[in-house]
Amino acid sequence: MAQKNSGNSMQKELEWIRALADVLTETGLTEIEIEKDEISLRVARGVPAAQIMTATPAAAAAPAVSITDAPAPVVANAADHPGAVKSPMVGTAYMSPGPGADTFVKVGDTIKEGQTLMIVEAMKTMNEIKAPRSGTISEILAKDAEPVEYGEALMILA
Repeated sequence: MAQKNSGNSMQKELEWIRALADVLTETGLTEIEIEKDEISLRVARGVPAAQIMTATPAAAAAPAVSITDAPAPVVANAADHPGAVKSPMVGTAYMSPGPGADTFVKVGDTIKEGQTLMIVEAMKTMNEIKAPRSGTISEILAKDAEPVEYGEALMILA
């Protein structure tokens, strides 16, 4: 929605956001996401209140590190991988709890469901990214202190 906006167009967009927020309240939902043409709008409670994103080409992902020499399953998009841990928001990825601290996890680590894998900072709020299930970290796709997009694969669990 960050296209050439006149004041009138911006007012329409704000009305759209308010209408979606009303739907959240009325239905008890915690999140709504709508995509139309090049526009993606996500309104959520419990995370940054409203995020407006425009479609942009994804940056080329760095080569992932695998824990075995066995060929990885061929997946065109890492976010489509069945073991992908995806970013729930747009923000900045941090692999450790603070500067100079050890990383939360590394390739080859066995992790438990609910264990903190990394942090995504959004709007000056540090959001812990927890493991959705137990498993082994087979790939780490996100880079420390680098931006991540909503739905982007951060890690792959085996």
